[in-house]
Amino acid sequence: MTGFGEAHCQQDGLAVAVEVRSINSRFFKLSVRTSEGYTLLEPQIDAVVRKTIRRGTIQVNVNVDRARSAEDFKINADVLDRYRRQIRLLQQQWELPGDVSLEAMLSLPGVVDEGSGGAADAAADWPVIDRTLQAALADLARMRAEEGRTMAADLKANCRTAVACLDQVQRRAPLVVDAYRDRLTERLNTVLAEYKITLDPADLIKEVALFADRSDISEEVVRLRSHLEQFNATMGSAESSGRKLEFLAQEMLRETNTIGSKANNVEIARQVIEIKAALERIREMIQNIE
Repeated sequence: MTGFGEAHCQQDGLAVAVEVRSINSRFFKLSVRTSEGYTLLEPQIDAVVRKTIRRGTIQVNVNVDRARSAEDFKINADVLDRYRRQIRLLQQQWELPGDVSLEAMLSLPGVVDEGSGGAADAAADWPVIDRTLQAALADLARMRAEEGRTMAADLKANCRTAVACLDQVQRRAPLVVDAYRDRLTERLNTVLAEYKITLDPADLIKEVALFADRSDISEEVVRLRSHLEQFNATMGSAESSGRKLEFLAQEMLRETNTIGSKANNVEIARQVIEIKAALERIREMIQNIE
């Protein structure tokens, strides 16, 4: 499911901004980007995200900015002294007048150590980052929930379509055998009358019984209706049910295909096509549902 969530937090000179994006995917895939020095927190971020999201391609951006104080900057006296001696040596060799100012030497690489974060600072900052991440995930969940309500309405509409068509199939099914018996009787009587042969009723009954057995779809209809009821009940569950819905959709398609192959009737075939169309729409949508 798609969505976007963000959150910001400032505490004790630490500014944290978290963005979470999700797009549709059948499986879980997480990509994490953090500020320099916070890469070691990626396992904790992964664990937090997995508690709330189970499917989708997720991108998490964590930006951490700490306000620096004078204590964060240290002058490396050894490096500064080496610069000073090298500069004086060059001045003597090239006979250059004047001295290089201290301010100029402080800007040279390596003279001032800015004390860039590190694992210890990252671990200490984790509670603030965790709280901000949780808030961003909650924001994402609200957007995904709105999308979920829209999808649920569409899924229920497709289920109603499938149920209505199944009702038509169930009403039509008992008439199939009667229609076959009447057609068979008429054709046999026409052929046998030409040769003046009498048809044994037992043979006709046997043939009709074989056809009835081959074309009996009562079990498939019952199972398909049961799956549709389970599907609707599962959608109302508060638990994560994407996998279960996907399984039910596969089973419903299987039962529908069996009905179509067994029922030798044009009207039933037409209703089967409508059921399959509704189930295909359902199958495509639930691949992204948690």
